Amino acid sequence: MSSLLLSRLSRLCLRKPPALGVRHLVGARFLSETPLCHIYGAEHCGENWIEGEIGRLMITDFSGPSCWTRVLEKTVPMDMMAETGTMGASHGWVLTSKYGPYLSDDLNPGVSESDFSGIVLPDFETLPHCQTELVTNVAMSSSSPDDEDCILAVKFVGPQLSLCRPAEKNKKWVNIRIEDPAFFNSRVMYTKRDKKFAMPAYGGTHIGYWDLGENLEKPKLCRKGLYTPQLLQSEWEELDLCCTVEELVESRSTQEMFMIKRFRKRNNNKGGRMEEHQIWVFKQGLNRCNPLQWCYTNDIGDLCIFLSKSEPFCLKASSHQKCQNSIYFIDKSERGIFTLGGKCKTSNFSNFTAPYFIPPQSYLNANRSSNPSNSP
Repeated sequence: MSSLLLSRLSRLCLRKPPALGVRHLVGARFLSETPLCHIYGAEHCGENWIEGEIGRLMITDFSGPSCWTRVLEKTVPMDMMAETGTMGASHGWVLTSKYGPYLSDDLNPGVSESDFSGIVLPDFETLPHCQTELVTNVAMSSSSPDDEDCILAVKFVGPQLSLCRPAEKNKKWVNIRIEDPAFFNSRVMYTKRDKKFAMPAYGGTHIGYWDLGENLEKPKLCRKGLYTPQLLQSEWEELDLCCTVEELVESRSTQEMFMIKRFRKRNNNKGGRMEEHQIWVFKQGLNRCNPLQWCYTNDIGDLCIFLSKSEPFCLKASSHQKCQNSIYFIDKSERGIFTLGGKCKTSNFSNFTAPYFIPPQSYLNANRSSNPSNSP
């Protein structure tokens, strides 16, 4: 046990620079603050005694009207770029499990190696008839796990949802067994508006809310009807061939909640790869007769949504030189933008081993537990 703990704590040590002889990357630099970006990968540059093989972090910067990929001086363990190297991410923090559960800001490009920090978490406790190896995703109630009130949520594939306060001295997991199988594959998010963790049930038929208070053992459930768009029979048949997943995302600036329904389809002409086929957005309050109903919309105004393996987020498009009324998405093989008004997709395909969007510094600053202001 002592050697395992030593291995986990050694991650807090400063990384040594790569050995002489490794080429210097022209234009590489540290970033003083976190840009809107996604993780592209890492370029191998050497090794050290703590983490073995290391590489310089590569990001695709979305902070301007166009995007470009750059290589930074910041080094990260190459095993974090493996398909099983991370379990999930939220607000630029990633959860890993190589030496046990561990929260790290390794992949945040705005954090230099001299400022590197991490939090060792208790080992997962597996509830009966559950598993803690496969994770759906993670979410945090604050942009920093160092905040006293921050709660980390880990949603495992299956019935188990686990909550923990990373900043507590005596950390422990509060484990919840979800009885409704419609939530077994759902993705969790934190809503500032309701101050709870939320998940959509399969098909979007209802939403469950959990917290460390009254909705710990018995979640708050909200049944909802979905007003879907009018389609031709042939269009419905095309969608029936797709895999679907629902996600919730909140606009912190407008206090609006959206439910995203994604349709992905296998392209047998391209080796059977999965591709984004269609994306629907539902919004509450469009039906004045029933404000609790969720209605399909192709207009979210001056907003853009970012979907990845990380916790989703929403930004004001004009403040970040992004396309309004659009959804930016990335997964392990596809990256693109879906324009809601035109119902059209532009994308490219590559191998994205850590497909995480990271919010910009302004968003992170506004979502600290101690900061009550709205996000940009």
